Amino acid sequence: MPKKVNRVLLGLVGLVLLAVGGGVLATGLGMSVPSWWPFGGRDDVLLSEADRTRWRDSGWWWPVVIAVLAVLVLLVLWWLFAQLRRHRLAEVLVDSRDGEGAVLRGRALENVLAEEAQTLDGVERAHVSLTGRRGTPRARVAMLLAPHAEPAETLDGFTRGPLAHARDSAALDSLPAEVRLREVKHGARRVS
Repeated sequence: MPKKVNRVLLGLVGLVLLAVGGGVLATGLGMSVPSWWPFGGRDDVLLSEADRTRWRDSGWWWPVVIAVLAVLVLLVLWWLFAQLRRHRLAEVLVDSRDGEGAVLRGRALENVLAEEAQTLDGVERAHVSLTGRRGTPRARVAMLLAPHAEPAETLDGFTRGPLAHARDSAALDSLPAEVRLREVKHGARRVS
């Protein structure tokens, strides 16, 4: 699940819970609430006796309640598993050409890519994370560039150097990469 969607959903749920909780607290403390607010005072209940028993004898009521609750539980479980899912690739499947294949630790390939990227001219730091599937990994690279670095040359050097070496050494058909370049923050030079 994209981070933005996750943050928006969490924000909306939080706002709704905060508004409802604040309104219930204000009503319980005897503060004035708007006329449209469903609770009128301290002794008011959430559901009256008539509201609780209105649909009890209808044949469709309980199946609908159970279905809605089941859908809600499934959505919450899906969201929970989406949060717990590992975003980094644990291992990469390497074709050893013997029919069985070999497994390369994802962290090892990430570290080698990052270290080799840091040897490029103008790269201060590099961070690499692998995503995707075992047989078709994708690289996400963040490089911090020195003030004298040329972004186009650095990107070309990374594509021809570390990325090509990683692709060839892991015997991958392709290794798509998303590269983010940032510059080192530095103060202005003063002339005296």
